[in-house]
Amino acid sequence: MAENVTIARPYADAAFELARGAGALGPWSEALDRLAALAADPDMRACISDPNLSADQLVKLVLDVAGTLSAEQQNFVRILVDNERLQVLPEIRDLFVALKNEHEGVLEAEIASAFPLDDATLVSLKSDLEARFKAKLNIQVHIDPALIGGVRIAVGDEVIDASVRGKLANMAAALKN
Repeated sequence: MAENVTIARPYADAAFELARGAGALGPWSEALDRLAALAADPDMRACISDPNLSADQLVKLVLDVAGTLSAEQQNFVRILVDNERLQVLPEIRDLFVALKNEHEGVLEAEIASAFPLDDATLVSLKSDLEARFKAKLNIQVHIDPALIGGVRIAVGDEVIDASVRGKLANMAAALKN
């Protein structure tokens, strides 16, 4: 995995610089999402590793399946195929998104909740977190019944554990000391 990230980094950097220069960060992000999903598909992985497919055939296949891509994005696919790097598209996408978020001042936040959060609660929580971190947040919410109650929030390397499970673990640790 770490090797794939190392391989993907120069491609992500190049795509980011090209997209930023063209003022097309959003379209590039969407295209890389589609391409990454495509490269992660088991059938496409089989095609990528098939020695019987020429580079031109593989490029045509990817471009036919990927949907509408700009000329620069098509050239990017061609470069990835020529350098046998299609398999690292998910890592390229992840690195590109991190660069885009940093450029736009956006942080990723993951909220785990014991129960589904209603829209009003989520809006309020997002507003409070954005004020605390002084940044716009891209929030992903998922349900984790193991929390028993409350929420666990991760923003970057900071974790706020307001779950019942977390509080019980803290009490158990305090009782042992």
